[in-house]
Amino acid sequence: MNRKLQTVIDIMRVPAEGDPLRGVVAVDHGAPSCDESCDILVVGGGMGGVAAAWAAARRGHHVCLLEETDWLGGQVTSQGIAALDEHEHIEAFGGTQSYYKLCEAIRAHYRELAGKSQDKDPFNPGRCWVSRLAFEPLVAVNAIGKLLSPQLQTGRLRVFLRTKATEAWTDGDRVASLKTINLDDGSAVRFAFQYILDATELGDLLPLTGTEYVVGAESVSQSSEPHAQPDEAKPHCVQSCTYTFALERRPEGENHRISKPRQYEHYRYRQPYGLRIHVHGGEIYGETTGWLEYQVFEAMPGTKGSLWEYRRLVEAAQFPNHYAHDLTLFNWPGNDYREMPLVDQPPETLASALQEAKRVSLGFVYWLQANAPNPHDAPGFANLLLRPDIMGSNDGLSKYPYIRESRRIRALKTIIEQEVAVAHQPGPRAAHFNDSVGVGWYPIDIHQVSEDEVGTSTRTKPFQIPLGALIPVRVENLIAANKNIGTTHITNGCYRLHPVEWNIGEAAGLVAAFAVEQGKTPQAIHEDKTLLRALQKEMLAEGVPLCWLIDVPVWSTDFAAIQQLVIAGNYGSKGNSLEFDPDKPVTAEDRAVWLAGREGRGITALCGDRTFSRAAFARAMLEIGKL
Repeated sequence: MNRKLQTVIDIMRVPAEGDPLRGVVAVDHGAPSCDESCDILVVGGGMGGVAAAWAAARRGHHVCLLEETDWLGGQVTSQGIAALDEHEHIEAFGGTQSYYKLCEAIRAHYRELAGKSQDKDPFNPGRCWVSRLAFEPLVAVNAIGKLLSPQLQTGRLRVFLRTKATEAWTDGDRVASLKTINLDDGSAVRFAFQYILDATELGDLLPLTGTEYVVGAESVSQSSEPHAQPDEAKPHCVQSCTYTFALERRPEGENHRISKPRQYEHYRYRQPYGLRIHVHGGEIYGETTGWLEYQVFEAMPGTKGSLWEYRRLVEAAQFPNHYAHDLTLFNWPGNDYREMPLVDQPPETLASALQEAKRVSLGFVYWLQANAPNPHDAPGFANLLLRPDIMGSNDGLSKYPYIRESRRIRALKTIIEQEVAVAHQPGPRAAHFNDSVGVGWYPIDIHQVSEDEVGTSTRTKPFQIPLGALIPVRVENLIAANKNIGTTHITNGCYRLHPVEWNIGEAAGLVAAFAVEQGKTPQAIHEDKTLLRALQKEMLAEGVPLCWLIDVPVWSTDFAAIQQLVIAGNYGSKGNSLEFDPDKPVTAEDRAVWLAGREGRGITALCGDRTFSRAAFARAMLEIGKL
């Protein structure tokens, strides 16, 4: 079967003013195209897509990576969210080894500028209060380029920027080929592949390939979740998107106020623009549910700091020879766009919505400069300078809006609220998934878009990423590699953040590589316990954690053995703790759990009274082939 698009949206071309249809590109299906082939085609060059392509290429496969903007990186680059949304354990545990390499590459750039070795733990160029690592988007673009360079040089990885899918051919339950257009010159390419990964920001491949998917908020009857829609599903309840921007704090007395954007008065009160926000207890803002009042530059009682320091990208004082003034990113309820979901809209409608979203954000810029409360002077801070160069755009906004929710595949496994929320998980971890291909942790964070929204933000327990959530119920060679996995509207709220998206993408890339090597579909791997365990061992060898053990980091020499022990057996006597205590002696309870059902050579020695540390026991189990 063949499905094709007559027009596509070039999001980078949508103007803040003028005709929004300048961002709509007509597709000439009669134009000649060239052919490309690869083992694995990754469509979408965001966090998930980059991690997926890099992982598969590292394993020696030929990979093509397509990205519709001119920057790889998605959230951290073209979407401007360059202050990472992570969790309290991230510096020791909770990310993959490749994710830590990306973070270290970014920090290395700033350490060199600081002219000294790291004297803060962790080193944060922005010293902001929402994140342990904030930076300029272009620094992440360059860091990603350096990480991918070895694979690019060998030819195992090829990157196609400014490229968007326009046509797909399917053969039964497989995607056979994909045609794309270059958004700059109109040239077309038809790709053939064994596996295709949808790492697009909105799940664009799902309708194009006929892959079954879900949009918006499910009903209670569909998901059984306490905070699902009580009566019927609401497809329009898709989390808001945001055009982000960066401001520089210039000296007082300077005036850098932009022209008042069109419809400013409308959005000023409809958004509304303000510094007072409602938060849910346990989110990043505080422990108590209620309203918090912020100031632009001053810390208010009950808050963790000022709005300026919330997502500050660069604190100039740390780099006296390179930056004269602070730079701050703005991603705030005031510049969320809530008027219309971006998914399943015709390109023409989408272009108009994106223009409105740009006006919302530029209106917030103007409000900060002209109308924001100023305790010491007239309203507004005219000295705040919009910095288009930080976002690599002409209008000062991110190249692409920050996407919080996309289409989601109908997956072999759909993760529901009860499996991750603290109200339903009494132990230290969320529900255990035997098919885990990664970990993550973040609150369920719902940016509401309408009065119909009943989903609520809430705390979660540290959770796993089940393989079944990456695999469609029917299509055999498409794998979800971004926010389009098998979550609900509610659980998407905690699976959409930086390190989780990276882990999802890396897992998808490794699953595709393993499927090529084994000649088995992801569905078959998921159903076969032996193949599943073999895949998980390969993932551990790549530095992908499968279980939450915060005192056994990915760089530990015992990481793989301990993770295999736990995924194959259980947490032993430490089931009520996030720590494994690798140096503590093995208890009788540990032996009973970890040796249950096992027999054969080497087991006798482990059953006796010999003293082992828990780490040594894991190593011994691995050495005798019992993991």
